[in-house]
Amino acid sequence: MSEKKPGVYLCKGCGIAGSVDVGALETVAKSEFRIGRCVARDALCAPEGVAEIKRDIDEGAVNRLVVGACSPRVMADRFRFDGVSVVRANLREQVAWSQPAGAEDTQMLAADQIRMAATQLARTEMLAPAALGEVARKVMVVGGGVTGLTAALEAAQSGYDALVVEKSDALGGWSTKWTMRAPHAPPYRDLYANDIAQLIAKVQANTRIRILTNATVAQTSGQPGAFDVVISHGGQEANEKVGAIVVATGWRPYDATKLTHLGYGASPDVVTGVEFEAMLARGAAVKPSNGAPVKNIAFVQCAGSRDPNHLPYCSSVCCTASIKQALQVVKADKDAMAYIVYEELRTPGTAEEFYREAQRNGVVFMKGKATSVDGKAMTVSYSDEMLGQEVPLGGLDLIVLATGMVPNSTNVDAPAAADPEKDKAQLTDDINPVAPISVAGYSKGEGSAIPAPWPHIDKGVPPGGPILNLQYRQGPHIPILADGFSDSHYICFPYETRRTGIYTAGPVRRPMDMAESAEDATGAVLKAIQALESGAIGSSVHPRVGDLTFPKIGHDKCTKCRRCTVECPFGAIDEDEQGRPVVNFARCRRCGTCMGACPVQTITFDNYNPQMVNDMIEANEIPDEFSEKPRILVLACENDAYPAIDMAGIARSHWSPFIRIVPVRCLGSVTLQWVSTALQKGYDGMMLMGCKSGDDYQCHFVKGSALAKERLSKVGETLKSLALEQERIAFEEMSIADSCRAPTVLDAFAKLIGDLPPNPMKGF
Repeated sequence: MSEKKPGVYLCKGCGIAGSVDVGALETVAKSEFRIGRCVARDALCAPEGVAEIKRDIDEGAVNRLVVGACSPRVMADRFRFDGVSVVRANLREQVAWSQPAGAEDTQMLAADQIRMAATQLARTEMLAPAALGEVARKVMVVGGGVTGLTAALEAAQSGYDALVVEKSDALGGWSTKWTMRAPHAPPYRDLYANDIAQLIAKVQANTRIRILTNATVAQTSGQPGAFDVVISHGGQEANEKVGAIVVATGWRPYDATKLTHLGYGASPDVVTGVEFEAMLARGAAVKPSNGAPVKNIAFVQCAGSRDPNHLPYCSSVCCTASIKQALQVVKADKDAMAYIVYEELRTPGTAEEFYREAQRNGVVFMKGKATSVDGKAMTVSYSDEMLGQEVPLGGLDLIVLATGMVPNSTNVDAPAAADPEKDKAQLTDDINPVAPISVAGYSKGEGSAIPAPWPHIDKGVPPGGPILNLQYRQGPHIPILADGFSDSHYICFPYETRRTGIYTAGPVRRPMDMAESAEDATGAVLKAIQALESGAIGSSVHPRVGDLTFPKIGHDKCTKCRRCTVECPFGAIDEDEQGRPVVNFARCRRCGTCMGACPVQTITFDNYNPQMVNDMIEANEIPDEFSEKPRILVLACENDAYPAIDMAGIARSHWSPFIRIVPVRCLGSVTLQWVSTALQKGYDGMMLMGCKSGDDYQCHFVKGSALAKERLSKVGETLKSLALEQERIAFEEMSIADSCRAPTVLDAFAKLIGDLPPNPMKGF
């Protein structure tokens, strides 16, 4: 290892020099940390300032830096130097712009920022990224419908090989069954011919694309850039090496036999939208019962959808599909009447023009919830919103039920595993923690309790076998949402599943029409390409893009408790034959949840580890109990809470100068040792501030906030043993949009702590 040559570079610009004594900060670095190279410049981010740093690096004067300037969230490109560790001290947003200029407490805060940064730098090792070796620059697409075909074509046109695995004997999926398409190009009014045949031809003609029909995935192991896949095809199994995977398994219509209250099954003239589409494909619309032409037709929307007894969600595209079919009927026969009975019509965006086109062509829209369908009398009864009473719509030749879309999140043609333990998948509700329970199949480590999985894990998954048959410790399925759709962080990273390098697209992710599915496929393929290329250089994907670190596990101290394996949100950790955790680094998102889970603190990152944060907490000066200057520690999630505080500083909001903020990768990485250290050091209070949790979770690492809240609930005994009030420890959810609320929350907690007696541990 080369000699560590630290340097401290301080910026005077953006009001920093007018707020604090920069020279005194240099003294802190020199006298307390023995750092010889300390430089202060008027504008460190200016070309001259950056050039000076580069010159010092090139001349060998420094090889690791503290940059005391603006927030680490900005100017990252300016202060990034190859082969050099850089730690940022936030002197602008969280000192100069948020505290009174020239105040003693402001100077103390700035000095502590330097102390924390210098301490962090001392604990930072030079990054040594892991290498995959040979990388497969091939994208496997599971599903050969419009989504899968578009994904394969986009991958090929981007210069990557593509492998399409389709379980049926033909390409195209449901798209081949549509007679016409809803408009997807200006002026968004006219019906379009179905062009799926042209897409299929393009895919078949592309030499970069290999197509396997009547094929399924028997097994998937490995990691981004190096997935090992076993394909079952033609009665044989073949091994494939792929770099990333796009799951485009599509959808199926809701089972209409469950809709007897809407007349399905009572008459052959009550059909579903899919069945009516097949009729249109055969020619003119006729009554199935006797072959007579259809003159009066009613479309019943939300047939089973938005109904807690059936599909609790809206499939969004049903309204447009019914409008398309109604237009086809009235345009084919000018004497025909088409009625659409709807509770709430949903034609977002450009589909609004299509809706108006249907009105212009005589399609009648009747607002009201269908209450019953009489299949024998061919009458639809609905609660008319305008009249405020139930109205019968009779004399109908055909009634079409607009059933919703059910995602093919499992292989519905294959049975679930005989052993339910092997067929588990984590659902979204697993972010809501419960008390620890024993789990069949998890062997306990010596002296360690096994943490619970999460409430829904025992509820299994929708019927069917796993699509990818993942050979992961956390089960063979991709985690799914409560309604069966694939799991993703829909706010920030909509294609990301909790299995890195595996992306979902199309209706398996959410209900979509053909145009939306094609667009979704394009986005998913771009993410897949990023994942395999990131794996090639040992870099992480979202949200810590470019992070070259990965968790290192000291097996000499590991108790084999499996907490890291169970609590990892991304299935990045497997186990070897001896039960020791093994990290698949390219699957890892670098959140540090495993680090926070480890009871013996043997999991570390080169630039983020338990001892580093421990030392940063201890680095701050703690005034004695007579100074009336309490100290409050805030561990702030770098994805939401820390940016919210930064933006409050940009807005020149002020908050208590007694607060010391340490950014953490995720609250899931927080170990209770840090709480103990802070209290024993003499901090008067401590707050964990992280992303929001819940079913529509905002936590970038899925369940970090929920995990931290659960762990923090057990800190009561520590406080009790130290004779401290429980109010000294707080947990706060903070979204990135809460910059206006952040100062209020910080000040309120500071006041609460200020009203308590000082921590009796001060001075010990």
